[in-house]
Amino acid sequence: MVNPAHPALLGIDWGTSNRRAYLLDRHGACIGRHADAEGVLAIGGNFAASLAALRRRMDVGDDVPVLMSGMVGSASGWQEVPYLGIETPLERLPGHQVPVARQARCAIVPGYRSQGEHVDVMRGEEVQLLGALAGGVQDGWVLLPGTHCKWVRMQAGRIAEFFTFMTGELFALLGQRGTLSAMLAPAPLDEAAFSAGLDAARRQLPLTHSLFGARARVVTGAMSPGAARSYVSGLLIGSEFAQDRQCRDAAGNPADLHIIGAPALSERYVVAARTFGLVPVVLDPDEVYIAALALFLDKGRDDATE
Repeated sequence: MVNPAHPALLGIDWGTSNRRAYLLDRHGACIGRHADAEGVLAIGGNFAASLAALRRRMDVGDDVPVLMSGMVGSASGWQEVPYLGIETPLERLPGHQVPVARQARCAIVPGYRSQGEHVDVMRGEEVQLLGALAGGVQDGWVLLPGTHCKWVRMQAGRIAEFFTFMTGELFALLGQRGTLSAMLAPAPLDEAAFSAGLDAARRQLPLTHSLFGARARVVTGAMSPGAARSYVSGLLIGSEFAQDRQCRDAAGNPADLHIIGAPALSERYVVAARTFGLVPVVLDPDEVYIAALALFLDKGRDDATE
């Protein structure tokens, strides 16, 4: 619960499983935050009611505009918002927000798509990328770990290309069912096993073969069952870095690999980056999101004075 004096914008990163909200004053400073598990799949389509409850929880009146990003703008979200092509510069995102039908002062940020030989999409990460751009990240690779990890190559402040890896989702599925599930019960990180998984990924053997190797190591006694979870985590994360194209480009200027993610997960990617000879720079996901929201706030202020 917050009781801000002069709220100017409520920004919501509304994902599939979770939701994070940030309240900004008219100067772009964050004066309130809230996080919960009321993601798109959890609320049964009751978006308006869920937003109203969030407003009450954060003591935000109906006069405060709302800006949302993430899966809330997907076909399974509140209102489907078309993707922008990557030819649209990130700095123009504030001019492409889409009003929510029958919901005053409420808008959704569109995601991005790449088409042609390589087809990919993102929703939500574009706002963090805009915040990173505001912080001076103009070129190089930006890595956003998560259920669907994004590798985004920035060039002169634009998205040149991006790639999605289903690392987090695959790890979760392997732990739920199948021959590896009994070995992937929650356990503290085993740094040696995690490093062994990274090393296995560096050898670039077929991933499905390497995953079975985790089981083989346990049943032959080469690895303890408690270490298997860390080994598979290292193997999956390492498989992202093992992609020649990403590593070769990022290694061209090691300082130009930025990681935006939750601390615990980001730390694993930091270890992986260093294992592959890179020097990553970690950015706080909340801070880059807030920096982006301030740009949307500026856009709204400019529109109001025109």
